[in-house]
Amino acid sequence: MIKEELHTIIDLLERSCRKFPENVYLWEKREGRYQATTYLETRKQAKFVAAGLIANGFRTGERVALLSEGCNDWIFGELGILYAGGVNVPLSIKLTARELIFRINHSGARFLFLSDHYLGMIHEIELEIPEVERIFVFHYVLPETGKYTSFEQLKKTGCLYMSEHPGSLQKRTLAVKSDDVANISYTSGTTAEPKGIMLSHGNFVSNVLQSDTLIRIPEYFKILLFLPWDHSFAHTVGIYSFMYNGASLASVDFGKSSIESLRNIPVNMREIKPHLLLSVPALAKNFRKNIEVGVRQKGKMVQLFYKWSMKIGYRYHGSGNHQGKGIRYLLWPCVKLADILILRKIRRIFGGNLQFFIGGGALLDIELQRYFCALGIPMLQGYGLSEASPVISSNCPEFYHLGSSGRPVQPMDLKICDEAGRELPRGEKGEIVIRGGNVMKGYWKNPQSTAEVIRDGWLYTGDMGYLDKEGLLYVLGRFKSLLIAGDGEKFSPEGIEEAIVSLSPYIDYCILYNDQSAYTSGLIVPNRAVCLEYVQRQHEQPGSIESYKLILSKIYDELMKFRKGGVYEGMFPERWLPAVVGILPEPFSEQNGTINSTSKVVRRKVYEIFREELEFIYTPEGKEIRNTRNTRNIKKLFMMNNG
Repeated sequence: MIKEELHTIIDLLERSCRKFPENVYLWEKREGRYQATTYLETRKQAKFVAAGLIANGFRTGERVALLSEGCNDWIFGELGILYAGGVNVPLSIKLTARELIFRINHSGARFLFLSDHYLGMIHEIELEIPEVERIFVFHYVLPETGKYTSFEQLKKTGCLYMSEHPGSLQKRTLAVKSDDVANISYTSGTTAEPKGIMLSHGNFVSNVLQSDTLIRIPEYFKILLFLPWDHSFAHTVGIYSFMYNGASLASVDFGKSSIESLRNIPVNMREIKPHLLLSVPALAKNFRKNIEVGVRQKGKMVQLFYKWSMKIGYRYHGSGNHQGKGIRYLLWPCVKLADILILRKIRRIFGGNLQFFIGGGALLDIELQRYFCALGIPMLQGYGLSEASPVISSNCPEFYHLGSSGRPVQPMDLKICDEAGRELPRGEKGEIVIRGGNVMKGYWKNPQSTAEVIRDGWLYTGDMGYLDKEGLLYVLGRFKSLLIAGDGEKFSPEGIEEAIVSLSPYIDYCILYNDQSAYTSGLIVPNRAVCLEYVQRQHEQPGSIESYKLILSKIYDELMKFRKGGVYEGMFPERWLPAVVGILPEPFSEQNGTINSTSKVVRRKVYEIFREELEFIYTPEGKEIRNTRNTRNIKKLFMMNNG
């Protein structure tokens, strides 16, 4: 019955205030230590914000843009907007000035909630966002001038307003309905102009309850939420699913910059001791590489124990919930010994209480999933997209199968369709199409794009996949990312790229290319540290031409492992593997536009920026990996890292 009464995000918080009033909801580091904020205190602060907005003339349905790193005020701000009957427009802190201008103006936001870290950027573009009337700044210590007011003052105004106008805020809040828009979250705009995804209160509530059918979060759980809070995955799973279950979330100690916040993550994990972490492939790979670097620094004996332990773990766990089954039971004493010797010590990096990861944002390759299973902290692949609030399916601790994206959430309809929109039987590949309470209302001010993806209530995801006999969903990649071979055959490059990167420590990134060519090519960014270690082991002088050619030969050998006679033979059809390789002269980054705000590689941008490398690959000279261009590029890349 309680679930039936939950219509809005406000209902989620009110429910938790009744069930878990003194439970800690938020952890934030202040004055050198993490301090707790209860559910009741969270609601109190949110209401002050809401009343403050109303006192400033805020009207039902209006938009407030929010630009901040994750912190308590982020939560108070969003919830306050919702209590006042408004719409939050969360903005990524990684956006450029141009990107901010477009989103703020397009949303029609009258007010802006802003972290003091981004005051400088907003000052620069203030004249280009003329519709913004008031800017409320978190942790604002400067004198209030013009449009700028401290967030604390807003809450003080709200407190006064509530005492002078009793019942006014409650009346506004009670008018909020399930179908009202709660959030406008913008797409990255990597393939077209950014689109504002309108998610209603009902969309969020539906997805929280749907997600709860797969993974129930105990109220004692803590999460360190280091993904961007504007990210739909972090938003629904990290903020609202934890709220619904009476659990708590911690923000990363941001320090003075985003760089400092990254350095603080390992420290904060040891302080918070999270039970669950949300991750994306880029972070998962980074965790693994940092672990392996740490192991190498401990010496040869530790390396031997580590390799033996992981080998045992791979065999014991298999491809999912197979641990201890059948003949694997005989491995249990070895698994226990490996855990005592080294694995539990590695897990202390994550605080010591971590039970599992949930992976989202992009596909995780199987090998990376197997690695974390062997480590004793499974990384459970999920699937979703922002237009679906975002969770569509997920593996869960009780049942998971590596390589799959788990079972679809319930209640929700999911089917696989061909190009004509006809439903396909299980096992056949096609477009993933869903229908349910989690499907967005549409794109803000963009009915044409809305009509293209929502047809008769069904959301056409643009992702290719299939359902197996057990009802597990397998996601194969974006249709827009499909490559076309010379014979017209289409294939998804993403799984191949992930496998190459995960199975070769010498390669940081690999992006495949084929536009109806005779063969597939690969654009590669080498891992500088691992490559230099290899050069030194070969007793070659780092920085010499011969050292660069040695690295190129090693990269070629790594790719050959996937071909006939290699250790990974048969993993992928050979015609899809890179036959020629171009080394890129600079790494992927947000600065050059090849990495977007959600840590995904922007394929179109890679092709655009490195067009010359692509063209050279298909020349007679480009077919040899040790060509002059690759040698020059790897030298440039390594010297850049030196600088």
